Amino acid sequence: PFLAAPHPPNVATSAFLDTAREIVLAAGAIQGARQRSGFRIDKKGVTDLVTEVDLECERMCRTVLAERYPDHDILAEELGGASTGTHPSTHRWIVDPLDGTTNYAHGLPIYCSSLGLEVQGEVVVAAIFDPSRQELFTAEKGEGAWLNGERLRVSATDRLIDSLLVTGFPYDVRLRREELVAVFAAFLTEARAVRRLGSAAVDLCYVAAGRFDGFWEQHLKPWDVAAGALIVTEAGGRMSRMDGTAFSVDAGSLVASNGCLHDAMVHVIAAAHAALMPPL
Repeated sequence: PFLAAPHPPNVATSAFLDTAREIVLAAGAIQGARQRSGFRIDKKGVTDLVTEVDLECERMCRTVLAERYPDHDILAEELGGASTGTHPSTHRWIVDPLDGTTNYAHGLPIYCSSLGLEVQGEVVVAAIFDPSRQELFTAEKGEGAWLNGERLRVSATDRLIDSLLVTGFPYDVRLRREELVAVFAAFLTEARAVRRLGSAAVDLCYVAAGRFDGFWEQHLKPWDVAAGALIVTEAGGRMSRMDGTAFSVDAGSLVASNGCLHDAMVHVIAAAHAALMPPL
């Protein structure tokens, strides 16, 4: 089993973060084992897949959280939201049991499990585990972001032409092709290169680690971004909606960057959108 190096002594590691680590590592173990043993694949839409591994990982996560924190709420991709009482809890766990399901189903080793804890509307704990590379990304509000116990820091790239960017497309890309392709094409001419990996949580972790300089995507869900967004900001990065306004896990769109490139990325997106508008 994977064992992350401990955080440096001056970094507080809460019981919540310990639980988040434990759950994503357990999910990664399930994912690895099922890749070897095989699994069933079903469809939620024309191109949107779900595997029995998604469900197995989510049920495991829910079981652990229900045992340890029975008063906490849970929002997860496959089985929805669960409130434990008549009123919403101040604590909400946001779970993506298997981010990158299409990659996983095809045997492409770019996927992860993602778990964030929101307290009174603010994400304060995050853990994302990539079992293919044995990389555990963690963050705690105000305490920094970490990869296998080593502190993360975003890149210092300050020109788009020198940047490596990443993006993603929603499952209904066929219905939104013109808008999505216009923004993608605009960045192709402004950046050094653009990639598309198929896991928003991995994309965010890679921005935090300085592997990518920026990431944009729209039509996302809270479980896609809750944990990764905290990891980015705790690594010194910046988050916003695609129009540059304040980021929220419920916003549905994002720009994540090293900070230096953020305004330039928002400008490229705005210009691409403006070019699609019919003339008056």
